[in-house]
Amino acid sequence: MSHHLISQLTLPQMLRQRAQQEPDKVALHQKDYGIWQPLTWATYYQRAVWFGLGMKSLGLSDNGHVGIISENRSEWVLAQLGCGMVGVVTVGVYPTSPAPEVAYILNHSDSEIVVCEDQEQADKVAESLHELPQLKHVIIIEPDGFRNTDERIADIAVLYSDVEQAGKAYEKTHSGLVDEVLAKQTMQDIGLVIYTSGSTGKPKGAMISYANIHGVTPGIIERLKLQPDSNHLSYLPLCHVAEQMLTTFVPIYLGSVVCFGESIRTVQEDLRELAPTLFLGVPRIWEKLYSSIAIKITETGRFRRWLFNQAIEACEPFRYKPKSARSLKEKVIYGFWYWVILRALQNFIGLRNCRVALTGAAPVPPTVVKFFRTIGVPIVEVYGLTESTGMVTGQPLDDPHPASVGMVIYGTEYKLAPDTGELLLRGPMVFAGYYKNEAETAKTIVDGWLHTGDVANERNGQLYIVDRMKDIMITAGGKNITPTEIENTMKGSPYIKECVVIADGRRFVSALIEIDLETVSKWAETRQIAFTHFRSLTELDEVKELIESEVAKGNAQLAPVANIRRFHLLTKALDHDDGEVTATMKVKRSSIHKTYETEIESIYA
Repeated sequence: MSHHLISQLTLPQMLRQRAQQEPDKVALHQKDYGIWQPLTWATYYQRAVWFGLGMKSLGLSDNGHVGIISENRSEWVLAQLGCGMVGVVTVGVYPTSPAPEVAYILNHSDSEIVVCEDQEQADKVAESLHELPQLKHVIIIEPDGFRNTDERIADIAVLYSDVEQAGKAYEKTHSGLVDEVLAKQTMQDIGLVIYTSGSTGKPKGAMISYANIHGVTPGIIERLKLQPDSNHLSYLPLCHVAEQMLTTFVPIYLGSVVCFGESIRTVQEDLRELAPTLFLGVPRIWEKLYSSIAIKITETGRFRRWLFNQAIEACEPFRYKPKSARSLKEKVIYGFWYWVILRALQNFIGLRNCRVALTGAAPVPPTVVKFFRTIGVPIVEVYGLTESTGMVTGQPLDDPHPASVGMVIYGTEYKLAPDTGELLLRGPMVFAGYYKNEAETAKTIVDGWLHTGDVANERNGQLYIVDRMKDIMITAGGKNITPTEIENTMKGSPYIKECVVIADGRRFVSALIEIDLETVSKWAETRQIAFTHFRSLTELDEVKELIESEVAKGNAQLAPVANIRRFHLLTKALDHDDGEVTATMKVKRSSIHKTYETEIESIYA
């Protein structure tokens, strides 16, 4: 599918065309009270129009900004496309963000209206209302959340369904409004402002134009071989570009189906029910699925454990060969183990029908990828940034090179900076700049080239991401250390959830390690070792020995200079609220170094 096959239409114009061409085809499924409710393209478009007009009837300005704070659900995309129908800009906010962060983004983005999922989100807005002079209305999706509205926002709060009804009435007197807006809409118009999670400093608002969305979509469709019959479970935050690309960009241009589960907490059950053909997981999700299988295997009988190990051993040699390229013998071996045990494992994680599974947003432990490929999940690594409107490189499905991020997609040019090895990108998908921040924009886009901040190298025609430029550390002995590689190797252990490498200016490499509570407590229980909570578990000598042996296994895969010589076990989980990780669970190194200064110094004492 090359570029000219995608209509030269903006995303909202394209939604209108879908509704005209295949009105009765299902576009979205949403699970309510355990039942999957379908929404057709005609309804999708119609409800988006009503919501957009409803906001206009509330006095939303012509190029206004609208914030959305909600978990993924159909109302999220209806509101977003509703904004597009009336020519205004959507600003997503992480539903996990604490009140001060919500206030910062709504205020910085000049949002006039904010759509909140429920009372919890509306309360965050109420808390910081005094800092939001431009906010005119708070729209609440869940009726329960609306009934218990905080009195500080009571006079500006309105129910989502009432806004849709108001739009329906407004349409009678303003019937041509949407067609007028769409006739004037151009590719240069901004559709979304996506705030980067800010592992350093305040979040920045990346402006994504319709040209950016239109520029990135064909390459994604082509590289992942997506078809109109593909279906996808949308559960990663929609205020993040990765989920946007598979929930709105691709499905609207391609006509494929998107499903919204009950909540982020029901992902595993939803996957089992849907068995989607396309699945996107960030490394944390893959690590979790990997751990859940590890727990399942330790709990099962000796015979099944033996079967599992046999299956892994038998299928490992051809895990990087796509099904079509396998020899008859390999097909027979895989077929046998599929029916004996692998099919049950794929069912257990809900990926039996998966034609393509993606991991991106951060580097993933190699052991995890190898494992899923071995059990028959076609997982490939992709790479992209908010500033590149999502995925710009990806391993080809028929020839994935282990540990690479593949090659750039259709329409993307790249080069490596001669002195630093920084990956630079150019093409229609390079974002329109940071909202109200020309200085940062000028630093990031130089002569049309996007500076990614990632160091990469190229071997056999594939790109490999080395690390973030700012994360590369130099030891006291002058050796360059790439912390991400070490951390990921360690996180390949089902017992290690987080690993934060310390090496900058130090004599040797050390680390702060957070255990995986679920797997380590299961491990302790099967050995009848008593503990009461997270802290008491980490203080057990047996647990320290367990982690020591896991670190030793990891060290064996690394160059001697990168070996972790000492570590400290964290006595609590790293937390977004404590400012230790971002909303996307990326570690904030500087803040962790400050918090654990004493522990770090005692390692080197």
